[in-house]
Parts: sequence; structure tokens; C-alpha cells
Amino acid sequence: QVQLVESGGGLVQAGGSLRLSCAASGRTFSSYAMGWFRQAPGKEREFVAAISWSGGSTYYADSVKGRFTISRDNAKNTVYLQMNSLKPEDTAVYYCAARLYPSEVVSEYDYWGQGTQVTVSS
Repeated sequence: QVQLVESGGGLVQAGGSLRLSCAASGRTFSSYAMGWFRQAPGKEREFVAAISWSGGSTYYADSVKGRFTISRDNAKNTVYLQMNSLKPEDTAVYYCAARLYPSEVVSEYDYWGQGTQVTVSS
């Protein structure tokens, strides 16, 4: 069982940066791949980024490639999402999620956090 808690969201101007954190409970955090997803009002939840258990492999949605960076610190049971050059269309609730292997598919993740709001003003 893994419990996930996101933090770091907020209001930022376009072009700004934010770093999201996702703290996990449990001793098996390092066994899980982690993903970040987002959901804007009236839209489906979509993939943003994922990272393997070791951090050696990372995956990004085309819409964030080159602007966002996913990383993890297994000693701290935490995964991060560094978001640079933010755009108004990045506004959404951001969720972290865990499963054994990296995936871009929402339904394949076993554990989810409660989400953190990111708002980018123009």
C-alpha cells in the first residue's frame, strides 16, 4: 500500500516556474514507477510525465517536453515535477500516481494522491 501527498501548487504568471513534490509513505516506494498527471476543468485526466523506479528512465507528454522535468529521491520517498516556462494551458489539478512499471495510461496506475492546483495567469 502506498499513500501519496502532493504539494507545491499555486498561482504563477506565464513564463514562471513551479516545483511540485509528491511524498510517499511506505517502505516500498523505490519499487514503484511514478507518474504525474493533470486534469483541467471539463477535461479528462491526462499524462504529463513518468519515471522508472530507479530514475533511469523518464517519459514526457509532447506538450511538456523540454519544459518539465520529473525526478525522484528514493531516500526521501519523494518524486518531483519541475515546471518551467509555464503557460496558461498548463492550468490544472496535478496528481501523482504509482504503479510497478511506467505508463502513460491513467487507468493502469494503482495509487493516487489527492492533487494540487496549479494556476498559470496570462
